[in-house]
Amino acid sequence: MPEFSRARKQGGIAGGATQESMTNKGNNLSRFGFSFERGGAHTSRTMMIEELGTLLTYVDRPEAEKSDYLRAIDDENCLGKRSGKTRTLTYRHLVDLYSLDRTYLLFRVLLYFWNRDIKGRPLLALLCTYARDPIFRSTAQFILKFSEGATITRESLEDFIDCQEPGRFSKATLKSTAQNINSTWTKSGHLHGHIRKVRSLAYPTSGSVSYALLLGYLTGARGPALFRTEYSKLLDCTFDRAIELAEESSRKGWIVFKRAGDVIEVLFPNLINEEEMEWLREQG
Repeated sequence: MPEFSRARKQGGIAGGATQESMTNKGNNLSRFGFSFERGGAHTSRTMMIEELGTLLTYVDRPEAEKSDYLRAIDDENCLGKRSGKTRTLTYRHLVDLYSLDRTYLLFRVLLYFWNRDIKGRPLLALLCTYARDPIFRSTAQFILKFSEGATITRESLEDFIDCQEPGRFSKATLKSTAQNINSTWTKSGHLHGHIRKVRSLAYPTSGSVSYALLLGYLTGARGPALFRTEYSKLLDCTFDRAIELAEESSRKGWIVFKRAGDVIEVLFPNLINEEEMEWLREQG
């Protein structure tokens, strides 16, 4: 989880920062689409990448409003749900996971790369989910510590989740949440197997690397540090491979990547608008 969220959970002060400054940082990131609400869609659903893909194919317009996605799901039933209640819940979960709001940078850039990097879609969806679902986000440290080929049981994940906030979830909710989270990590490529989950390596692409770099940039990382953020760690990617993919993205015109020896600069002129750049300057 982000450093300031971890410090808040522990009830302490990280690096001399005040509780107020950490809260302000969270509020600032929320303007870009990050979410730090206590709940999370994974108590009842996975990252819903299939539904997201169907929805974005049906509403194939980058300029679409949030209301257009609601209309497609609720009125036009583009996802083929059986009841109005199910359609409404599906919309709410997708909003929790992705916002479906182009005024938020996270969703707007997700759309940008979703339409340009098809192979990167599983990691693109995971990165956005990670930035918006605190319950799922907290499990990254657990999953990523396992080496390729290691078996990860649902029970061990349940224990990990329960240790974060002991007694928060009932046994039934804890089980379903762990199943949903394992399913998301499977869809993203970090796990494989139906019943027995085994650690595998995700498949990073130029688009997913660029999205991870953007998320790190929004939280204040610059230069080589962009390739070592919690978002970049989700890619299962070596530093050198991430550099290669960033260079590829730069050649495509998606981002600007410059390197001279150990000096690295990554910019996002096509992705971050002037108002958002001003917010970043305010964050310092």
